[in-house]
Amino acid sequence: MPSTEPKLISGNANRPLAEAIARRMSMHRGMQVGLVDARVERFNDQEIFVEVYENVRGEDMFIIQPTSKPANDNLMELLIMADALRRSSAARVTAVIPYFGYARQDRRTKARTPISAKLVSNLITHGGVERVLTMDLHAAQIQGFFDIPVDNLYASPIFALDILHQFDGDMSDVMVISPDVGGVSRARELATRIGAPLAIVDKRREKAGEVAGMTVIGDVTDKKCIIVDDICDTAGTLCKAATVLMEAGATEVHAYTTHGVLSGPAVERISKSVLKSMVITDTIEASDPVKSCPNIRIVPTAPMLAQAIVNIWSGTSVSSLFDTASLVPIYEGLYPRGMWGR
Repeated sequence: MPSTEPKLISGNANRPLAEAIARRMSMHRGMQVGLVDARVERFNDQEIFVEVYENVRGEDMFIIQPTSKPANDNLMELLIMADALRRSSAARVTAVIPYFGYARQDRRTKARTPISAKLVSNLITHGGVERVLTMDLHAAQIQGFFDIPVDNLYASPIFALDILHQFDGDMSDVMVISPDVGGVSRARELATRIGAPLAIVDKRREKAGEVAGMTVIGDVTDKKCIIVDDICDTAGTLCKAATVLMEAGATEVHAYTTHGVLSGPAVERISKSVLKSMVITDTIEASDPVKSCPNIRIVPTAPMLAQAIVNIWSGTSVSSLFDTASLVPIYEGLYPRGMWGR
């Protein structure tokens, strides 16, 4: 007989996050929740092979697999795991993709270019996935690329908890900064949550990957600036924006970024920058240089993702996790409940 509990399976993209989600779900359910015993490995020619050792017939399965670097390998792992579960008669397959790769290719920016995010969504849908759970999609319209339900969680409630904790509830001189015009809505949401004003760094590019100049829109004099963004890749724009803010009169600059891609020279740039701190989440498994960088800190998403999985499995609201009242008990062990009364 099928079990009455959701079942988790993980690829190789972010095993520590999958294990953390399983631990949190064990706390929620009051019973041991582990990862389904399976092997996800490669043959000598790098073809991916999946074998599930447990019976999953009639089960509600959740595949935990961000499509981070190497994006193509991790995406194929996800698709092959989904196929293996469908062929094993799983009742439903939900893909938990904390970081959705290819999301930056969400539109045609010039002639004869692809919309890769749409292609990836088609692959996932036709691969047997019936629902997707993700976090901070680069563009909200990507949800419409799927012909299946998509639950897009937001990191801003977690960031709000962390900011109020780190700044001890004193928001009098804190200002939220959007690193570009396109990220204003994301920055505005966080600013509203913590009751802080908003400013924008307007950047101009002469060609892709190169920033020609930056201008601060708003008065940041004597402010503690918090730059908020969804993805940090090479950190060039972020570090330059921090320098511009300091030159404009800010007293200190912090950064909150959901997905720490941090490729190439990113960690070195951040360690040598004027950033006092940079906070990322664990949607992408942190490398050793990231873990050892003194001004990079990682906040967990496992509590929110675990609760979202339980809500999907039980048929209750996922959007309730956007509310502070619902989120505070989940993170109470990390951030004291009392600070919200200040």
